[in-house]
Amino acid sequence: MNEGVHRIAIIGAGSWGTTLSILAAKRGHLVTLWSHESEVAAAIRERRENPIYLPGASIPPSVRVTTSLEEALDGADVVIAALPSHVCRSMYERMRPWLQPRMIFVSATKGIEVETQMRMSEVLRDVLRDQFEPRIVVLSGPSFAQEVARGDPTAVVAASYPLEYSQLVQRLLSGPSFRIYTSPDVVGVEVGGAVKNVIAIGAGVVTGLGWGSNSVAALITRGLAEMTRLVVALGGRAETMAGLAGVGDLVLTCTGQLSRNRQVGIELGRGRTLSDILANMRQVAEGVRTTRAVYRLSQRLGVEMPITASVHALLYEGRDPRDVAAALMERPLKREI
Repeated sequence: MNEGVHRIAIIGAGSWGTTLSILAAKRGHLVTLWSHESEVAAAIRERRENPIYLPGASIPPSVRVTTSLEEALDGADVVIAALPSHVCRSMYERMRPWLQPRMIFVSATKGIEVETQMRMSEVLRDVLRDQFEPRIVVLSGPSFAQEVARGDPTAVVAASYPLEYSQLVQRLLSGPSFRIYTSPDVVGVEVGGAVKNVIAIGAGVVTGLGWGSNSVAALITRGLAEMTRLVVALGGRAETMAGLAGVGDLVLTCTGQLSRNRQVGIELGRGRTLSDILANMRQVAEGVRTTRAVYRLSQRLGVEMPITASVHALLYEGRDPRDVAAALMERPLKREI
């Protein structure tokens, strides 16, 4: 694929998809943003803003918005999926008639499919298994959409094998305030981006219970150990967890005020029910579903993940936050590493 201007289709007009459309347009690419909500598409056309998912951010006039997948994907060189993980399989199925082997597919979704415990790149391969082998890049790292959109300096990582695919995405989307590093560790980058949302719910619970920085730091550190164990068990690299897709994204999501997963945990710690919390959220907190997927995956692989198990107990077993925290602290004593 030649350098220069590319046709980029962004599937998903939530906060992250909209932000990526702004970045790509500012780099001079021909961008089409697909939205499944007609009111979002209409607002972008009329106001050059996404008032529901990214209020206050100006969307360049060159960004074309549509509710037609065929229109979005027609002629695209690069397809970026910025979708909730639980709709990825069905969306890939809908997209399939217009997908081509020459396209570069960028997964900007952080999650694991509950039913299969597949990573999002595996879901795409599974959908296209009878057609062709897709050229996939996974994009992850510490990146609140609102901060990226307003131009705050941000660093993320793009992973692919072979590396040339992520190197292309690096060149296409990197700019003055958005720096992309590359990695060959697709497994590590995807798993880190998914599991950190589970740990962030736990960090929020700690805050909601009124505990201080010591408790949050302990949870982040031991959460990183869990993430690393799972990554290695799945064939990824432990050192990836020391980078942007590991500790970088984990720290941001566990401490940042814009973290939806952390906010879910805070409200749980304060005694609200999960159903009540989710009923008042317009955007998806990926960690809620991912907790179930990661818990099942850890059980299947025999990987010890006590924080994940504790968050699962809170979300799906009706356990009290203080009881779960006490059980974590009363586990048998052991070496740190």
